[in-house]
Amino acid sequence: MKALTATEYNFPGQKSVYHGKVRDVYNINGEQLVMVATDRISAFDVILPKGIPFKGQILNQIAAKFLDATTDICPNWKKATPDPMVTVGVMCEGFPVEMIVRGYLCGSAWRAYKSGIREICGVKLPEGMKENQKFPTPIITPTTKAEIGEHDADISKEEILAKGLATPEEYELLEKYTLALFQRGTEIAAERGLILVDTKYEFGKHNGEIYLMDEIHTPDSSRYFYAEGYEEKFAAGEPQKQLSKEFVREWLMENGFQGKAGQQVPEMTDAIVESISNRYMELYEQITGEKFQGADAEELNARIEKNVTAYLTK
Repeated sequence: MKALTATEYNFPGQKSVYHGKVRDVYNINGEQLVMVATDRISAFDVILPKGIPFKGQILNQIAAKFLDATTDICPNWKKATPDPMVTVGVMCEGFPVEMIVRGYLCGSAWRAYKSGIREICGVKLPEGMKENQKFPTPIITPTTKAEIGEHDADISKEEILAKGLATPEEYELLEKYTLALFQRGTEIAAERGLILVDTKYEFGKHNGEIYLMDEIHTPDSSRYFYAEGYEEKFAAGEPQKQLSKEFVREWLMENGFQGKAGQQVPEMTDAIVESISNRYMELYEQITGEKFQGADAEELNARIEKNVTAYLTK
């Protein structure tokens, strides 16, 4: 199975390219962005050595569906998806924070809570909570947007305002959009027998207006539980059945890797790569309710270049 781990295109009108952890973003005339969802996979802010076949297509298509399903809540950057792995959209000036919203206590928040921490990003947490317990109402725990190789850092609303990363009016709208998007995602997930546990959104400004950017409600940016069995597992203190990238993090942790200095990424055998790819396909089908159709992956770079060039020059 082929995986796309690096791109170096030269599209019509291209001014620059930014290679992120997973996405390669091409600036077209300072007006549009061509965002290629590669098959790279990252965990603990480290890009793992092998790509995951079809992962980019899966993330791109899920994000496109959810962007289209939320345009009544807030404007977003998407204009078109000329290739299964590509979204083209308007250029926005991004806020340097990620809006993370949590409906349940798990993941890094649970690890912090278990260690005795009772306040995350300025949000006070009740005593006596258990892992995977639902919060009375969803909480917003923003992080800074880190450069490649650096870790995102928790930041509070007060710090965001004090540092001028957003005005009070802007931040109020970011919170409003975040909670409304999370509510919509929760409703769509419930229709699919899933619980949207937590997720992150990125926002920017286009022509002075706040837009939703990047991906939304994908397994890379979100965590899902299966609704069936949630209560029983929670009552018994058992791990929840998840649809998220957490299984990759768990595999890494079991093999002694958490992104810390001196740690080695465990060997990614073909069997591990294939199992991760299969999990992403399962995830796609569960989240969208549609059968996954893998696009022809023989000449990935050539296919993307052809499709994007045709879109930009039409």
